[in-house]
Amino acid sequence: MKRRLRKQEYIFVASMLFGLVFGAGNLIFPASMGQQAGAAMLPALIGFCITGVGLPLLGIAAISITASESLFDIGRKVSVRFAYAFTCALYLCIGPLFAIPRTATVSFQVGAAPFVSHDVQTLGLFVFTLIFFAVVLYFSLRPSGILIWVGKVLNPLFLLFLGILIVTAVISPMGTVWDAEPTSTYSEHAFFTGLLEGYNTMDVLAALAFGNILVNAIKRLSLSEPKDLSYATIVSGTFSTALMAVIYLALTYVGAQSRTVYGLDANGGDVLAHIAAYYFGAFGGILLGITITCACLKTAIGLVTACSTTFVELFPRSLPYPKYAVLFSLFSFAISNVGLSKIITYSLPVLYFLYPIAIVLIALCLLEGLVGCHRPLYVYTMIGTCAAASFDFLRALPSGLQEALPMMDFLRTLGDTLPLAHIGMGWTQPTLVGFIIGVLVLLLQRRAR
Repeated sequence: MKRRLRKQEYIFVASMLFGLVFGAGNLIFPASMGQQAGAAMLPALIGFCITGVGLPLLGIAAISITASESLFDIGRKVSVRFAYAFTCALYLCIGPLFAIPRTATVSFQVGAAPFVSHDVQTLGLFVFTLIFFAVVLYFSLRPSGILIWVGKVLNPLFLLFLGILIVTAVISPMGTVWDAEPTSTYSEHAFFTGLLEGYNTMDVLAALAFGNILVNAIKRLSLSEPKDLSYATIVSGTFSTALMAVIYLALTYVGAQSRTVYGLDANGGDVLAHIAAYYFGAFGGILLGITITCACLKTAIGLVTACSTTFVELFPRSLPYPKYAVLFSLFSFAISNVGLSKIITYSLPVLYFLYPIAIVLIALCLLEGLVGCHRPLYVYTMIGTCAAASFDFLRALPSGLQEALPMMDFLRTLGDTLPLAHIGMGWTQPTLVGFIIGVLVLLLQRRAR
């Protein structure tokens, strides 16, 4: 007998997934993109939504369709070693190395820094992040209540404050966006630039990482049959990603408007700060600070919970869950005090490497639903993807690191020869070649039987 969730339960689960995935980066990057894209905001937004909305939904569907309970289960389709390597790299990226520290740093820079004297910014960041991660650790040590804390408390507060800001900006626009000339690469490749900008949200990685939390949360609502779980996961994911798309549209549009008043800002945080100040004055800074902090808190709690749970499962003889939660919180606290600019600078190369792998892995899982699971398709396709993504990784490294690496000029030239490399899609052709080789190997294996 089929069992379906009630409407209220779907809303709670979708709210939880949205709350876990949608963080500070989802606010600052579309606002900044809108300001830079100007009149080209629509193609840029479409590209951004593909990587920031469509792919996360497909990632959730992939977990559901293949009946995988974790990212490791998906990675194991390539090999066990790949599963360990990719799972650890992904969780560390969206966890203590980049995403978790970014939540605290963005919260401080947008919500607290304007009210702190320039002379004591370093001390202010230290105190703020200390309190921030104390709160994160408190909730992370109670993972069974994550549906309540994130889905029913923090997320509604965040949506309330964000809604006030966006509705006000839409009702009383600063100016027209269609007279603003696109800047930089948005003038020629708005769609692909928006596509790559969506990498910064880390939503595809987060969707894969949070898949096990989503499945476990649905199981607690008395669902156990695979088909019922799959249906509930996809429906909840659709609701969640649809809400994300609406918010991205509003933020991009509002960000483009702000350019007519303030010109180009240095980053998305400044864009949002100017918008808040324009409409609400000093109170706008407080409103924005509450909005950003709620967004970051709920994301950080979800990330610490997901990372700790995953590492306990991967390495059951290492540390218990509470110690991992403490370890990741303390490490994230330390990294967050390095500064937002450095965190973003060093995260980009890793994202350019991990994102193509995640995208291809999702595509293979969806294909599995049609043709079944065949290991040669996974292995050879992933070889082509990893090889090509390595060039994007090297190209995005900070200049100081590039100069220190041997043969960097040769590797950069070799990477630039790949088709579509100039728009960040150089990995697509080697991936296709790898897939074709995988198909040929599969056919040869079948003939040999």
